[in-house]
Amino acid sequence: MLLDCICKKVGDLEEYEEILDHCCLAFNLAVENDIPEAIDVIIRYIPQATWIKSSKDYNLSQNAIMNRSENVYKFLVEKVANNHILRTCTYKEDDSTIGRPGYPFQKKKKKEDHSTLLHLVGKLAPIHKLNVVPGAALQMQREFQWFKEVEKFVFPSYKEKLNHKQETPMTVFIKTHEELRKDGEEWMKKTADSYTITAALIITIAFAAAITVPGGNSGDTGKAIFERQASFIVFVVSDAISLFTSSNSLLLFLSVLTARYREEDFLKTLPTRLILGLVMLFMSMTSMIVAFSATLYLLFGQENTWILIPIAVLTCLPIASFITLQFPLLTELIRSTYGRGIFPKHPRRE
Repeated sequence: MLLDCICKKVGDLEEYEEILDHCCLAFNLAVENDIPEAIDVIIRYIPQATWIKSSKDYNLSQNAIMNRSENVYKFLVEKVANNHILRTCTYKEDDSTIGRPGYPFQKKKKKEDHSTLLHLVGKLAPIHKLNVVPGAALQMQREFQWFKEVEKFVFPSYKEKLNHKQETPMTVFIKTHEELRKDGEEWMKKTADSYTITAALIITIAFAAAITVPGGNSGDTGKAIFERQASFIVFVVSDAISLFTSSNSLLLFLSVLTARYREEDFLKTLPTRLILGLVMLFMSMTSMIVAFSATLYLLFGQENTWILIPIAVLTCLPIASFITLQFPLLTELIRSTYGRGIFPKHPRRE
């Protein structure tokens, strides 16, 4: 309500420059801090505020993209009526500035450059925006998600448009994100390497348990002594699940280690392999513990049913530890890769 009153008073002023004096700073702060509600109110009373520029000569769409303001970008796509102009505008690098910063259409001496919104989003995000996302690999994924989304927003012809350095938007993205890509590759490889060791250990244990069944085999028939016991069936099934899932998990983690690590691989390919590897590893570890518990019951608990209680409690401990320690990473990977996303689902505007 207070902002409505202020904007209404400012909008009633007669001098155009005086109006801009009052709303320029507030408008740019709202964009940089990702507050679309404030922008909505300002534009409602002062429509010309759409063309206010930041101190770096960015307009609304450029400023929102450079500051990775997701909510402002959604507002721009869904509600700003003249976004056709905002998505086709180009940006020229400053040489020197004449006039006061923040005013639209001010005179400037500039280099001959026609960088599009894709060239701008190809630049690295501010560090405080990157640090919102945990891990270099997910940061790289978020940056590429931004690039692909803005690619839908601009005209298709802008995908290969050259700037004054004769660089396409993708070239700018690759150059400015090289260090982040290397950090993401290192993070992915270290994570996959540690899980690979765990998966290999589980494979070894599960295979050894499969050829050395609890209770041994009958000397006459060669069959397992406890083959008709329900707990033995539990052991066989869980051990088989453990062996197969851990083997699949190992292959997935190895595929992460041997990937090419292109920029687009961080979007879905690498996170998907890591997600599937973690799910398979959790299944293999859980089934291995169940198989071990079934073995304990076969050997020691058939005449002492009370032993089921400590076995069940102890079985839950490593499972709970795995969920507590690794589940946050898994949920973050799933949310970032297959969640609702940070961008609106909108049709392409031609």
